[in-house]
Amino acid sequence: MIDRVYNFSAGPSMLPLPVLEKAAAELVNYGESGMSVMEMSHRSADYEPIIAEAEALLRKLMNIPDNYKVLFLQGGASTQFAAVPMNLIRRTGKADYVVSGQFSGKAFKEAQKLGYDVVCSATTKDDNFDHVPALTKDCFRPDAAYVHICYNNTIYGTKYPEIPDTGDIPLVADMSSCIISEPVDVSRFGVIYAGAQKNMAPAGVTLVIVREDLLDYAEPNMPTMLEWKTMAENGSMYNTPPCYTIYMAKLVYEWILGLGGLDVMKQMNEKKANLLYGYLDSQDYYIAPVKKNSRSMMNVTFVTGNPDLDKKFASDAAKAGLKNLKGHRSVGGMRASIYNAMPYEGVEKLVAFMKQFAAENPKA
Repeated sequence: MIDRVYNFSAGPSMLPLPVLEKAAAELVNYGESGMSVMEMSHRSADYEPIIAEAEALLRKLMNIPDNYKVLFLQGGASTQFAAVPMNLIRRTGKADYVVSGQFSGKAFKEAQKLGYDVVCSATTKDDNFDHVPALTKDCFRPDAAYVHICYNNTIYGTKYPEIPDTGDIPLVADMSSCIISEPVDVSRFGVIYAGAQKNMAPAGVTLVIVREDLLDYAEPNMPTMLEWKTMAENGSMYNTPPCYTIYMAKLVYEWILGLGGLDVMKQMNEKKANLLYGYLDSQDYYIAPVKKNSRSMMNVTFVTGNPDLDKKFASDAAKAGLKNLKGHRSVGGMRASIYNAMPYEGVEKLVAFMKQFAAENPKA
């Protein structure tokens, strides 16, 4: 039997082993249903408690206020790049975007493509996205329908150190790569959305948390499948939802709550990140390009400065059981995604390998 590797993939990413083991035990026969969750009708008495419990657990985990709807959708966060403006921009007809990396840039371009009055309020593109912009209320048009940000930038390894202050303008955040990694004040946001496959569940379900007063601005002729109000009114079951992935998300929520919740999860994640960044800051073989005040706790990027060495690093690491450390194709280098499911021992193994590789592969 092949031992499990340490999977540093940015997504789909590793899942907690206890979650996988529980899912395996329940795969063929869930409870007393006599069937797998994969086989259940989404409107059956067997499945309805699963999605209801998933929502209840997430509300408890994130302390989601009662005036927010929780939606389990499909299409990935990328579908929400179109859904966000189509659901919100009718508030005032304008929207402001902060471009701090590839995905926030794609969201901005999607809104432009739809013909809306959207502007880029701030960007760090000229600095190769090595930090997130410093934002104040003055950065935004006072009559914007919303401000859009990507809270954690998976590719570049950056994150907002604090929630930007947008005043009375609803803040919309793509949290795909940092959702449920630490406590967050949901009430500071109008909308939070996230693809599940980085930190919450297998690929297939997209989470949208939306304040109820923002549900009445959808474009009249927009596709029904993108309309949040319709999905909210139908309990995420306007059509067949991604049933099994929602079940897996429920198991992840249970696992985190069993550990002590998001306060404990944050402590665990900080410990891992501090170990890796601490090593990067202590030596000069590897370069960490992200400014310290913008470092992501989930995605740690680094390079040797030599593309051939970077390629060898990723290859040799994989042979050592440290998989998927190659950086995104658009930036190169290396990227260690150390999401909730990555154990501390995995980061210890990575740091030990980095030291060994540096000793055995001197730079010219």
